[in-house]
Amino acid sequence: MPTTKRIRVLVVDDSAFMRKVIGDILAEDPRFEVVARVRDGEEALQRCGELRPDVVTMDVEMPRKNGLEALREIMRLYPTPVVMVSSLTREGADTTFQALASGAVDFVTKPSGTISLDMKKVEDELRQKVWVASTVDLRHVSPRGKVPPREVPREEKPVSRPPLASMPPTVSERRPHRAELALIASSTGGPRALQEVIPALPGNFPVPLLVVQHMPQGFTTSFAQRLNEMSALEVVEGADGLKPRKGMAVIAPGGYHMVVEKWGGELVCRLSDAPPLRSVKPAADMLFLSVADVVGGSAVAAILTGMGRDGTDGAKAIRDKGGIILAESPETCVVYGMPRAAVEAGIVEEVLPLASIPAALHRWVS
Repeated sequence: MPTTKRIRVLVVDDSAFMRKVIGDILAEDPRFEVVARVRDGEEALQRCGELRPDVVTMDVEMPRKNGLEALREIMRLYPTPVVMVSSLTREGADTTFQALASGAVDFVTKPSGTISLDMKKVEDELRQKVWVASTVDLRHVSPRGKVPPREVPREEKPVSRPPLASMPPTVSERRPHRAELALIASSTGGPRALQEVIPALPGNFPVPLLVVQHMPQGFTTSFAQRLNEMSALEVVEGADGLKPRKGMAVIAPGGYHMVVEKWGGELVCRLSDAPPLRSVKPAADMLFLSVADVVGGSAVAAILTGMGRDGTDGAKAIRDKGGIILAESPETCVVYGMPRAAVEAGIVEEVLPLASIPAALHRWVS
């Protein structure tokens, strides 16, 4: 039988203890081969040139060259998927968004600071995000947008667009539609995608926009503030009892599910501390299912880049009641997972590149 190509990982952290812990977590999984463990960004850059790893895990605060500086140099010289692993991504969420804007694929937080004795708490998340990073198309995460093609390990290559015969009905085949709500679901690659979509919407967007981005507790407040500064829309983090209104985008808070109810004829956001759904919290399915219950088909939902299938079940409930579902096309997705699941379920009205999503949302709700 042919041997399976393992994902070659370079581990970068200034703590010898954390280099060992992170490297061991990955090495215990047969999918990964840890090719080196280095202590700073200068050495990381050198080893990237020598070893050409498939993925780099990168600390932020290090001597000589810090993680952000090294990330930018790696993306310029040796484009490689990078997952940030640092306590700073919890303490300073702005650092995380700088890393994502500079080309990092995703991030994992050390549970208890620079030296985390409890990394076992996030070992599954770390492995999953490193594996996902190995499959991404770097053209959609590089700040330059242009990188040479790289080999993707074995059969986990990014999937291609489905043949035309399998695509769902065209827009012209559906009846006219009036919406009360617009919805977005996203995961890996979502922060960058949302920073393109939400600022492109007008300040007088005619319905509330509710957004689920898979993001841990402590990050969505800063993310909402960042989007608010970039956008004509008012962008806020979701809160229990918040009444969304037209011209407002609401970001589901990390660590809680966000759902909607109607009280006195008005939409109200509610937060739930229910367990994660398919390992994510917030989950788009929780929001979408509540929307289907409350407003039926009077909603338009866009499913953007992300791993897995969160959003598909809830989107089907909305579609079954007459709502409209949009999906980001594989040509612009960092990970064509969530959109692919919706397309394969036969519920998607339009499959569009990211740049076309804002106009489509506005057209369907206007």
